[in-house]
Amino acid sequence: MMPTLLLALAALLAQPAAPRFEQRTFTSPDGSMMRYGLSVPGDYNASRPRPLVLVLHPGGGGSPYYGAGFMRSIFLPGLRDLAPIMIAPDVPGRAWTEPRAEQAVMALVAAMIGEFAVDRQRILVAGFSLGGAGTWHLSARHADRFTAAIVMAGRTEEPLAALARIPTYVIHSRNDEVVPFGQAEERARALEKMGRPVRFDALSGVSHYEMGSYVDALARGGRWVSDRWGR
Repeated sequence: MMPTLLLALAALLAQPAAPRFEQRTFTSPDGSMMRYGLSVPGDYNASRPRPLVLVLHPGGGGSPYYGAGFMRSIFLPGLRDLAPIMIAPDVPGRAWTEPRAEQAVMALVAAMIGEFAVDRQRILVAGFSLGGAGTWHLSARHADRFTAAIVMAGRTEEPLAALARIPTYVIHSRNDEVVPFGQAEERARALEKMGRPVRFDALSGVSHYEMGSYVDALARGGRWVSDRWGR
């Protein structure tokens, strides 16, 4: 009986400590206030730099700390293997592609790098729908800051030449009734032919409104990004 209890205790102690969550506010460069959720690994130590993940939420809602809810329900389960520091702001304005939002989010990323031990070679931006469009936008304009991107159900009007200059994992459902599948597949295949570091993950039978069904694909994306980082 005692050896069994010791083994169970050892297994429990070997499990990673649960992340620590906070709800914070950040003063943007224009002086406005932006809410954001923060997740820090339970075993965080400043002597061990961690990946940083910026999460961009989809449209809708508008309740305070809207992004933090998606961080906890979708992005942390999907990207748990990265053991990252994760931030999830509420969009300032109507879209992540607006100049005001871009400026605020990039200032927040810089602030997190100043506050925590962040591995600057492992900074990921990921988002769904409205956040997917934002992920295309920010990764195209800030390839000097981000080192990978995961786009889920996102549309983009960015020039093809500006896309996927960093490792980019694209996830889209063939049954998406809001953001058409065709553009995502077309862009991803064109980028592959250009030799860009991109991977396309096509889902089937998943509605745009079934974001929870993207978690397994998000986990695949996280492993693919981690492999790219390790090279």
